[in-house]
Order: sequence, then C-alpha cells, then structure tokens
Amino acid sequence: MEPLRIDFPAMRTEFGFVLAGEDPRRLRAAAEEARAEVEAAERELSAFSLGSLLNKVNREAGAGPVRVPAPLFELLALCRRVHEESGGAFDPSVAPLLGAWGFRGAAGSAAAAAAARPAVGLDGLALDPAAGTVRFRRPGMQLDLGGIGKGDALDRAAAALVEAGVGAFLLHGGHSTFLARGAPPGQRGWRVGVRDPADPGRLLAGVELRDRALSVSDRRGRTAVVAGEERGHIIDPVRGAPAAGELAVVAAPSAAEADAWSTALLAGASPHPVSWLALPAAPPVPSP
Repeated sequence: MEPLRIDFPAMRTEFGFVLAGEDPRRLRAAAEEARAEVEAAERELSAFSLGSLLNKVNREAGAGPVRVPAPLFELLALCRRVHEESGGAFDPSVAPLLGAWGFRGAAGSAAAAAAARPAVGLDGLALDPAAGTVRFRRPGMQLDLGGIGKGDALDRAAAALVEAGVGAFLLHGGHSTFLARGAPPGQRGWRVGVRDPADPGRLLAGVELRDRALSVSDRRGRTAVVAGEERGHIIDPVRGAPAAGELAVVAAPSAAEADAWSTALLAGASPHPVSWLALPAAPPVPSP
C-alpha cells in the first residue's frame, strides 16, 4: 500500500508528512492530529504573530517573571543547554540583531546592529523550574525561536503519531528539518537528500534516517541586502553579524536538537564551508 502523504503551510514554510501503514483512515486521522500539533506550535512560537505566546513573553518578561506552559519552558531550557554546549553559538536572543540587520522588514545597518548588541546574550534568560516562569535580565532582550521552532513542531507531531499507534513515518519542515521513525515496508530507513544550497539540482549526500532527525541550515535560506551586500539570516552572536558559514548538517535524536545544532554550527563560522555533526543516538523507543 502506498504511504499517505500530506503537505500543508505552517511557520512561513511548507511541512510534509509521509506515513506508512495498512489502514488509510487511521493514518489520515493520525496525520490530522499531528498537523494540529504543528499548528499549535506555530501559535505559541511565532515571532510574527502578535498573539503568540512567544510575543507575550517578549513583551512582558523584561518587567517580571512570565508563567509559560511546560512545553515552552522545556524548549527554552533546551535552548539554554545548546547555547552552553555550543559555546554561545546558538543564541535565540539575537532577535534584536535580526531587526537591526534588516530581516524584519526595515532596512538594516551595521550601526543599528551595534546599538542592538547590548540586548543580546542568553545569560540574560532566567528560568525558574519550580514556578515555571521566564524572565529577562537584559534591557531590550527579545527571543526568536526560528532556529529551533520547526524542529520542536516536528517533535510534537511525532509524539502525536506515536500516541496514535503509527510506527513508520517521515516528517519534514521546510525540506530542511526531518524526523524519521521506523522505515517504509521493505526498507531499512527513510532516504533524505542534502542538496547544494548554491545549486539545488545538485545532491551533496543521501542520508538514511531511522528513529533519528536531520537538520540542514544554510545562509541562503533567507537574506537581506545591507550596504549593497546580500547577507544570510543566521546571526553569529559573537560577532553580532550574519554568519560566515555556508552549510551545516546535523543528525540528532530529536528534531529540536538537530535544528538548534545546525543553526549553532552555521552561526559558529566554522573554518570549513560545510559542517557535519552527528549527536549520540538516544536510547531506542519501544514500538507502540
């Protein structure tokens, strides 16, 4: 039986699910539940929706602690862990720099970026696990979860599919973050291609995924023109400027981890044009 495929817009990109199984109606119902999880993640994490939970945090956490639901608190705790483990290369507090460099509509400039830098630094994020609250300790601090949000949405979708008893699926967000469980019938895993961002028709590598996630970050994903030069939207928090890396590919146990680490590698301005990282595998997850 052919796998069920659905595609839908979310998080300003295209998401896609491929589900393998014998009962089409069951797969369709499970796929809709998983899609609802992605849409819920978008409502919480969008930096572009004034009504999102993230924007509530950005508006209020500078004045005092803001209580947030457990999924967002756990995601912010993961952000802080990756920030520390990456030596600061992954930093969702670069939101003011995204605006200063022109990725939020208005024209950007190096002078605006210099003025925004004091607001940047994840050491200013205070998390209180007992109270479930978030507070900003830097004036003007803002968060942008674009470097981890798609991965988190895919993890939520995968959890819904597992809960519904679906054992084999491949999910993607924007054709750049992938999450696989099980394998198609007769196969060892799901095949994912990594394409050259400078030449999308050229395949750099083929990766077989099973119970793993993969994320690809490249500086050409979203660009802005500053002083006549095209710059990519991944910000190097150390320099306070668009990153110099070209492409980063990460395999990890969860899509959120893969997403965050591919952003970190690109933001860290690796001396190599292509950076690869494979994080240790998580313990096997029992089949439903």
